[in-house]
Amino acid sequence: MRILGIDTASPTASVAIVEDGALVAEEIHGRAGAHPGKILPALKGNHAEIVLPLIQSVLAKSKSALDELAGIAVSIGPGSFTGLRIGLATVKGLAYDWGLPVVGVSTLLANAARAKDFNGLICSMLDARKSEVYMALFQGDGRRPARVTEDAITSLQGAIELVQSSRSVDDRPMIFVGDGAKAYEKILIDALAPSALIADGHASVAAEVAVLAAERFQRSASDDLGTLVPIYLRPAEAETRIR
Repeated sequence: MRILGIDTASPTASVAIVEDGALVAEEIHGRAGAHPGKILPALKGNHAEIVLPLIQSVLAKSKSALDELAGIAVSIGPGSFTGLRIGLATVKGLAYDWGLPVVGVSTLLANAARAKDFNGLICSMLDARKSEVYMALFQGDGRRPARVTEDAITSLQGAIELVQSSRSVDDRPMIFVGDGAKAYEKILIDALAPSALIADGHASVAAEVAVLAAERFQRSASDDLGTLVPIYLRPAEAETRIR
């Protein structure tokens, strides 16, 4: 079962092909220098310009065709408003054209799943700008992270307080995963040391999106393309200005 995974929720866009839980091919496009040797050097521009070339590249690398895939998995947020719209619109277009099922996956869940083999509290944290973060807490046990809190947007201080109220009394290590954790690394460590660990903030999320969606594809429990929408958690700036 080959699944195409796509994540455009952050400045680091990624696309991956996963087969039976194993990564087959992957491409990443993001901030300069974030992925030495992995960014496609010929691709420049925003997500709208690079998502289809990334998809074409992983299909070629994995020697796959769209009609051979079991389905497409896409991160649906929270994250960048523009990035999420671009990713989901691209996926819907491909799905309609090729008759492929689609599964939407929480970006925060997929981000947390990067903390493989970690046994403890996982804080999935993405930079929401304006001194805020998207976050959710999960319990890691070396397999699929178990959700502890729902996806939310909060101030950094609010995030720290939520972690403090949720952490184990025995001060076992916890890990922060995502670009929000890297952006506020010093503050988090100062507030939660010595148990706080910070993971790399720029790794691919697309592969985890595909892996997390596999069970639903196996059960033929895909999402309805007409009703599948991004998870924003806050109104767009244009809506805020109108109000």
